[in-house]
Amino acid sequence: MGKNKHARFVENHTFDCLFQPSFQEVFRKDYRLKGSWNTDVFGRQAPICLELGCGKGEYTLALAGKYPNRHFVGIDIKGARLWRGAKTATREAITNVAFVRTRIEFIDSLFAANEVDEIWITFPDPQIEKERKRLTHPMFLERYLKFLRPGATIRLKTDSRLLYDYTFGLATTLGYPIHQADPDIYGSGLFRQIDILGVQTFYEKQFLAQGKPITYLAFTPN
Repeated sequence: MGKNKHARFVENHTFDCLFQPSFQEVFRKDYRLKGSWNTDVFGRQAPICLELGCGKGEYTLALAGKYPNRHFVGIDIKGARLWRGAKTATREAITNVAFVRTRIEFIDSLFAANEVDEIWITFPDPQIEKERKRLTHPMFLERYLKFLRPGATIRLKTDSRLLYDYTFGLATTLGYPIHQADPDIYGSGLFRQIDILGVQTFYEKQFLAQGKPITYLAFTPN
């Protein structure tokens, strides 16, 4: 392990906004904060939004800045990446943000029924050869439904046309209401209508430099 990565892992334990549940705390059991994120973490009642696979937390932080009356929780398994988001949130005293280091497979151990109002999935691994690992696979959607409020929206932003088409087709087949579907948000200008779509993460900038269209899909699972 590189010296910088080790230092980040050590510093991660000092951030009040970063939670790192152990395997034993989430495997087939409820995490201690399940059902009490608003009271025990944020200290107030407000809608909770998740960003899955948040990486360095760029989108989570941008959302938190734009919507100060909501709470945002970024989830990723990479501690060295989460360090960046937690470091920024701590340094800038951003109080409506939290980060969790865990696998998405354990997400229903973290949140209680009706505790979450929205999910963002930004530039996840499209899992080209492993459909069951896609974060919009029915197996994951079933987990999300355990804690999403009725009428909640899932928002997918990705450079992967395969994942976009897969998710669109799945939502259509399952009869989920689709609120917006755009295979090229910059080409169509949708990013100007929904300004939060104009936030560009480190990886998104790379994809744009490669000439890849950025897609967006918003739907409500039933």
